[in-house]
Amino acid sequence: MMNDNISNEKYFLEKLKEYQTATLHEAYGKKGALPSAIKPLSDSFSVTGKAVTVDLRPADNIVLHHAIYEAEKGDVLVVDAKGYTEAGVWGEIMSYAAFLRGIAGLVVYGCVRDKKEIIDMGFPVFSIGTCIKGTTKFAPGSINESISIGGIIIEKGDYIRGNSDGVIVIKGKDIKEVLANAERITEKEKTIITQLKEGRTTLQTYNFK
Repeated sequence: MMNDNISNEKYFLEKLKEYQTATLHEAYGKKGALPSAIKPLSDSFSVTGKAVTVDLRPADNIVLHHAIYEAEKGDVLVVDAKGYTEAGVWGEIMSYAAFLRGIAGLVVYGCVRDKKEIIDMGFPVFSIGTCIKGTTKFAPGSINESISIGGIIIEKGDYIRGNSDGVIVIKGKDIKEVLANAERITEKEKTIITQLKEGRTTLQTYNFK
């Protein structure tokens, strides 16, 4: 059973990569989208993996250092830094440490620094901005406990998919249905594109009045 679960997870993760985040959001009944302010440092970045959740006190990142070594290969660090914008809680050194661990990427509701170096490294980082200010290294936090970002509850093991449009969180119990819906939406959109090529308007295609 364990091997079956691992196989299913790998399949689901590979299938998630096929779809845009906007499509997945529609397929999830317009649920699961993290705040639109969270964007990749580079439009070329995308990330797909299972969540390792991290709760930080604003302007302190010691727990995030520990989380790098709690996460497994392919995981995504999802960090609630409380939307605080006057500290960069992640940078080049942490990115390299995470890269060496095989971590898939970082999603943080806060700011980071060393943007150019991270982009050059190719480690997918999603944040609400950049800030050159450093952090303290002593405040308590938590790893792999439930966090809330923009009203979205994220738990350890949730499916994470991010691209240049934003980030979506999908519960494991919902993943099969979401992927099936995403496939239907994608096929429908292909049909619409064909109709547009044939000369129909969007008004006609969608039956807008």
